[in-house]
Amino acid sequence: MSNSDTMTNRWTRFQNRLYARLSQRRKAVTGFVGEPEPRTVGSFARGRQLVAGNLLFAGYLVEAKDTNLWDVTAPSAGFDNERHGFAWLDDLAAVGDMRAREKAQRWVWGWIEAHGRGHGPGWAPDLTGRRVIRWINHAVFLLRGRNETQQELFFRALAQQTWFLSKRWSAATPGLPRFESLAGLVQAGLALEGLEQMADPALRALARECEKQIDQKGGISTRNPQELLDVFTLLAWTSAALSDLGRGTPGAQSNAIKRMAPTLRSLRHSDGGLARFHGGGRGVEGRLDQALAQSGVRPNHATGLAMGFARLYAARTSVIVDAATPPKGAASFNAHASTLAFELTSGRRPLIVNCGAGGSFGSEWRRAGRATPSHSTLCLDGYSSARLAPPAPGTENEALVDAPQDVPVDFEEAFEGTRFMVGHDGYAKVFGLTHARTFELRFDGRELTGEDILLTATDKSKRQFDKALDASGMKGIGFDIHFHLHPDVDAAIDLGGAAVSMALKSGEIWVFRHDGVGKLSVEPSVYLEKGRLKPRATKQIVLSGRAMEYATRIRWTLSKAQDTAYAVRDLHRDEPEFD
Repeated sequence: MSNSDTMTNRWTRFQNRLYARLSQRRKAVTGFVGEPEPRTVGSFARGRQLVAGNLLFAGYLVEAKDTNLWDVTAPSAGFDNERHGFAWLDDLAAVGDMRAREKAQRWVWGWIEAHGRGHGPGWAPDLTGRRVIRWINHAVFLLRGRNETQQELFFRALAQQTWFLSKRWSAATPGLPRFESLAGLVQAGLALEGLEQMADPALRALARECEKQIDQKGGISTRNPQELLDVFTLLAWTSAALSDLGRGTPGAQSNAIKRMAPTLRSLRHSDGGLARFHGGGRGVEGRLDQALAQSGVRPNHATGLAMGFARLYAARTSVIVDAATPPKGAASFNAHASTLAFELTSGRRPLIVNCGAGGSFGSEWRRAGRATPSHSTLCLDGYSSARLAPPAPGTENEALVDAPQDVPVDFEEAFEGTRFMVGHDGYAKVFGLTHARTFELRFDGRELTGEDILLTATDKSKRQFDKALDASGMKGIGFDIHFHLHPDVDAAIDLGGAAVSMALKSGEIWVFRHDGVGKLSVEPSVYLEKGRLKPRATKQIVLSGRAMEYATRIRWTLSKAQDTAYAVRDLHRDEPEFD
């Protein structure tokens, strides 16, 4: 970050504080236009932990059974952001009993007392928008049993935050933070008596952001599936609020929703969870289905890539492949070097995964999670397919550089299934090698055949490969093909070292085999999952070898061996299938 950028950020924070204090001049609103309905989805389990006083935010656990949330010293900025964003209110509302309500009320009115006068880090546009949405969504839950004075404090704080959003939404970073700011402003303008005049300008601004930030294929620049879901959810909530008042959704917003819905369906595995790429997780359980249902967009089978990802699906087996160049510029600050990586889910059980985003476990895990070896793809001589630029002083904004520039793709129908071919040139500059992958998923979903090829595509690349080969002492360029397994998978290599059997908790057995090129091993790995205290231990299959020629070919298969127990123990007739 340059000095001018640092000054810009300082100026932004100063203005946020200024407008937060000016908001104290706003009068309290008198109430809601109509009774708000909770639209957000929370976790009952997390809610129970909060009631017990266990605060788990941004990977940090603080035990505060009798301590007010706002008296706790935040161990990190991420912890502070999560508590000021009030998404935890969804979890307490999911519990919904008297103890959960008392805890929620104590923390909401505690925030008003501690920070309602414009103090503290919570006065950022995106956090304010996120907080306002939760307060409105759960107002019935929060206001039950509150006296007139407490209700007046609540509505005054909502009016102050709404005015702050009307002045500061444009200072939010383009993308999800700005959508959160505007969605909060729209929801408040539609829900609160006396603030109706704020809704229409915010709706127009939201429509402009839809046109600028959502591309024609329903994707966003960060290529983060979970972030796309979050934006989609905000737009769906806003449309639902307009519909409740008998108003229509602006055309630009409606069209964005229609573009995004099929893209999100293409990014969903057979178990309903999102593919975990570029900093995104599986998504809050139930949120995608709720948002898709609220949107009213009917399912249709998209063709080609969805936000740069290819999806193969057959008989409840889903394969999702990162098949495009990584995000560029500011959009790459959370991007991963995952080009050509894939995930595979069988029914309701993830099998092959990527390690995931490690930001909640600290900066070292964050960097490790972004590297190519943390993804289910080929890594050449320990190098990532894209490099992390050094962060600017005082920040963790490491952009991806030297990333693949050319990622050709091709779909075709094979004799027994669907074939997808993809390649990238991320290693050509250093090693002269292009990495190409072919996936073929059988129509019955019982076998995925893969092929990895390392080749020199031009005379120039051959000369570069010769240099790299000389530098290796003619030992060849080492490669490792990683297949990271979900923690619930029990893997064991056979005695001959030619295959790996993988048992899913459903009772399914999958078997990994290869054509004999390279050495097969089962090694430790990690599964990085937001909401946990530490990374989960798991395993990975690694196929290692050395490239000695201008073309090296490695073939492998993942095939289902049996599924008798699966049919008995894991397939519930009353649960939907996702396609």
